[in-house]
Amino acid sequence: MAVLEKIRKRSLILILVIGLALFSFVISDLFRNGGGLNSNTSSIGEVNGEALPRADFADEVEYFSRQYGERASTVQVVNQVWERQVRSMLLDQQCEELGINIEKDQIINVVKSNPAFAQDSTFLNDAGVFDEEKFIEFIADLRLNNPGAYEQWKLQEDALIKSAMEQTYFNLVKAGVGATLKEGELAYKLENDKVDIRYVRVPYNSIADSLVSVSTGEIQNYIDNHKEEYRDEASRDIQYVFFEEKPSDEDDAEIKKSITSLLNARVEYNSATEKNDTLPGFRTVTDVEGFVNANSDIPFDSTYVAKKDLPSVVADTLFSLGVGQVYGPYKEGNYYKISRMLNKRANGSVKASHILIQYAGGNRSNPDVTRSKEEAEAKAKEVLAEAQKSGADFAQLARENSDGPTASRGGDLGYFTKGNMVKPFEDFVFSNAVGKIGLVETDFGFHVIKIDDKQDVVQIATIARQVEPSQNTINDLFTEATKFEMTALDKNFTDVAKEMDYRVRPVNNLKAMDELLPGLGNQRAVVQWAFNEETGAGDIKRFDIPTGYIIAQLTNKRKAGVAKAKDVSALVTPIIRKQKKAELIKEKSNTGSLDEFAKSNNVSVATATGLNMKSPTISGAGREPKVVGTAFALSEGATSGVIEGRDGAYMVTVTKKTEAPAMDNYSTYANTLKSTNRNAVNSQVLTALKDAAEIKDNRSVFY
Repeated sequence: MAVLEKIRKRSLILILVIGLALFSFVISDLFRNGGGLNSNTSSIGEVNGEALPRADFADEVEYFSRQYGERASTVQVVNQVWERQVRSMLLDQQCEELGINIEKDQIINVVKSNPAFAQDSTFLNDAGVFDEEKFIEFIADLRLNNPGAYEQWKLQEDALIKSAMEQTYFNLVKAGVGATLKEGELAYKLENDKVDIRYVRVPYNSIADSLVSVSTGEIQNYIDNHKEEYRDEASRDIQYVFFEEKPSDEDDAEIKKSITSLLNARVEYNSATEKNDTLPGFRTVTDVEGFVNANSDIPFDSTYVAKKDLPSVVADTLFSLGVGQVYGPYKEGNYYKISRMLNKRANGSVKASHILIQYAGGNRSNPDVTRSKEEAEAKAKEVLAEAQKSGADFAQLARENSDGPTASRGGDLGYFTKGNMVKPFEDFVFSNAVGKIGLVETDFGFHVIKIDDKQDVVQIATIARQVEPSQNTINDLFTEATKFEMTALDKNFTDVAKEMDYRVRPVNNLKAMDELLPGLGNQRAVVQWAFNEETGAGDIKRFDIPTGYIIAQLTNKRKAGVAKAKDVSALVTPIIRKQKKAELIKEKSNTGSLDEFAKSNNVSVATATGLNMKSPTISGAGREPKVVGTAFALSEGATSGVIEGRDGAYMVTVTKKTEAPAMDNYSTYANTLKSTNRNAVNSQVLTALKDAAEIKDNRSVFY
C-alpha cells in the first residue's frame, strides 16, 4: 500500500516523464527521416510551384483502394491518383490563367447538358422536356429536408462545374485546330500518289555482329546527339540473394510419416485414467467427420463429386475404391493426403436445362411479367409441345421464351446433386432418364425441363496435412541468412555468394515507384530502401518477407538526366551496329546497278507495286518509310544509291510513278484531317502541359 501511495503522489511527474519521452521519440524520428519543423512534409508533390496536399492525396488513395480491393496494389492506386491530381491541377492552372470559370448561376446550363439529369424523369415536364423549375425545387427540398443528400449534391455540383470548365478549355484549344485545303491536298496525295519499284534488300543479319565493333565512345557520342531520346528519371541497380523458407526433405518425410500413422489404430496413454487407450484409425473409425476435422488441415467435406472433380493424378484410383476402402498417403501440391470412400451414388449428378415461365405474384418473378398463373401454364404447355418435337433446338427455345437468368445460355443449369434444387424439380430430374423433357410446377413458375446428362458421384473423406517447414528448418534458414549477411558486410557480396553457393540475382534500372522484383512479386520496401537518401552504393540490408529473407545490396545510383553509355548500351549498340553494317554494304557494293548490287550480295531482285507515303510498307520487307520516301524522290527509271533501311540496306529502281488525279476540292480530306487532329487534342494538350510544367514528385517518400 505504501508503494501505491508513493506512485499516486508522484503520478504527475510520471506523466511528464512519459510525455517527454514520447515527444522526443517523435521529434527524433522526424529529423531522422529528413524532416524538421520547417520541412515541407505535408506535400505529396508540386505542380508549377503549387502544392498537392498530402492529406487530400491520402484520402483519395484510401477511397480508391476500397473501390479496387485486391485488384490493385497500393502503388498502382497511388500512381492512378497522382495522374488524376496532376491532370486536375494543370487544367485548373490553365483555366485560372485564361479566366475560364462557371459561376453558380450558370450551373443550370451545365446540368441541362448532362444526360444523367436531362433524361431523369424526376426533372421532366409533361412534354418530356427538362424543367428547370422542377430541378431547382428538388435541390431546395434537399437543402431543407435532407442535409446529407444536399452535401452530396454540393460535391457533385463542384465536380460538374470543374468538368464543364475543363471541357470549355479543351473546346477553346480545339477551336484553334484545323486543316487548310492545302493540307487536305497533301493528305490526298500522300494516300493516292503511287510508285512501283524494283528493289534489292540486303538484311543486316547477313553480316555477323562479330564483324562490327561498337565502342563506348561511339555509344556516348550517339547519346549526346540524341539527348531528348535518352533522358531518364532517377534509377537504382540492386542485387540480392533470396533465402526461401521451404520444407526440407526431412520435413516432407515427417509429414508423410505423421499422416500415415493415422491410418491404423494406435495405443496412447491416458493420464486421467492412468491406462492405455486404443484409438481407432482412419480405416475403421465410425465418426469419420469428427476424425477428419480433428486431424486434417482441410475440414471435412460431405459433398458428392463426379470423377472429373477429383484430382486428375489420382482420380481413377479414388473413383474405383470400394466403400470403406482407403488410399494413401499420396501427394497433391504441397499436401500429403489419405482418402476413404464413404459412399457411391449411381447417376447422382444431373445436368439439366430448363425454360422458366413466370407469372405475376410468383416467387422472385420479374416485375415486368404481367401474365396470370393460368396464362403462364398455357404458355409452358405450348413451349413443352415445341420442345418435344423431333429436332427441336431446346437451347434456342430457352433463349426465346425463358424468364429465368439462364435464358442467355440456353437454359443450361450445369451439373448438380441432390439438395440443390426445389423438390418438384429435383424429383423430376433424378427419377427420369437422360433425354426426358417434361413440365414441372414450382413456386418460381412453370419449368419445361430437359435432362441432358447424368454422372455417378462419390462421397470421399480426405485427411490433408500441409507440408511446411519445421521450426528447425526455419531456424537453420535464419542462421544461414544471418551468416551470409554478416560475411557480405565485410567482404565482396558477389564473391561471398559464390563461395557459399548462393545465387545472386541482379535487378537493374529500378524506378522510385516500382514495387515488383522478378521472382518475388511486390517488394516495395526494398525499392524504398534503395531510394532512401541515406542508402549508399554498396550498402547491404536484410528484409524479412513471408516466404523467407532477402539480403539486398545497392550496386548503383543514377540521378535523373541524360543516360550514360553503360546504362543504355543494350539499346544504342544495335542502332549503331545497323549504321555500320549499312556502310559496309555500301563499301562492298560500289555500283550503281541494281542487278550488280544484288549479285555482289547474293540476293535476288524483287518488285513492289502501288506503294504510297501514307502507309510506307513494302510487301515482303515490312515498313520502310525511308526507302519508300527515297523512291518517291526519284524520277521514273532512276536508281538510288544504298539506302539505310530499318532491317536492311536497300537499292531501288523506280519503274513507274502514278500521280493521283487532281480534285476540284480537297475539303473532304481537309475535314477528315481536322477531325483527326481535334480528336487528339485532349491527350496531346495534357502531354504538352506536363512536358512544360515543373513537377516535383514526392510519392516515393510516403508510399
